[in-house]
Amino acid sequence: MSERRPAASTPDGVVLLHGISRTARSFRRMELALRDAGFATLNLDYDSRRKGLDALAEDIYPAIDLFERGLDGSVHFVGHSMGGLLARVYLARHRPARLGRVVMLGTPNGGSEIADRLKHLAAYRAFFGPAGQQLVTRRDAATSALLPTIDYCAGIIAGNRSVYPITSMGLPRPHDGRVSVANTRLDGMADHIVIRTSHPWLVRNREAIAQTLAFLRNGKFAKA
Repeated sequence: MSERRPAASTPDGVVLLHGISRTARSFRRMELALRDAGFATLNLDYDSRRKGLDALAEDIYPAIDLFERGLDGSVHFVGHSMGGLLARVYLARHRPARLGRVVMLGTPNGGSEIADRLKHLAAYRAFFGPAGQQLVTRRDAATSALLPTIDYCAGIIAGNRSVYPITSMGLPRPHDGRVSVANTRLDGMADHIVIRTSHPWLVRNREAIAQTLAFLRNGKFAKA
């Protein structure tokens, strides 16, 4: 976990939540860009493969609560893939008093068709753990209850390129190799944009980073 306070002129902070089986290091380039823009950052590691979304939301609460208390302004959230779902669960349970904006990158808001295909395989279940079972498109009642309709300013960035030519076969096009563009969409979202990159590179892509900054500042993406 890494944390940095902002310059006095820009008191907002950003919580970064990586995707399943990733670490905070995957957000390093995004984190540096946010810092350069004057935001405080909290780039969290969490046990994405060992617990379900409900337990993970409780695990990250103490660090986010402490971070929020040290800010003079709003706290924003940026989540990659499952990190976006974790942000939604967290905000449903522990919404900050000064919540800012939320950016989701390649988040399977409508579920992942890849998870549908692999959920019964022992190797998938062992590697991705309880949260991996919550990424499917047909969610059970308990998982659906964790993800209520949003009522905050959220922007979604989707990719439309794949680096998984075999495992992504059968995904509805366009897709990023893991999630279809259609399933990144979310009722109540403020804005949505599609960029030319694949699922794992959304956190490092220059345009994705620039669009994240644009949304955090203005509540909308910079359209060409």
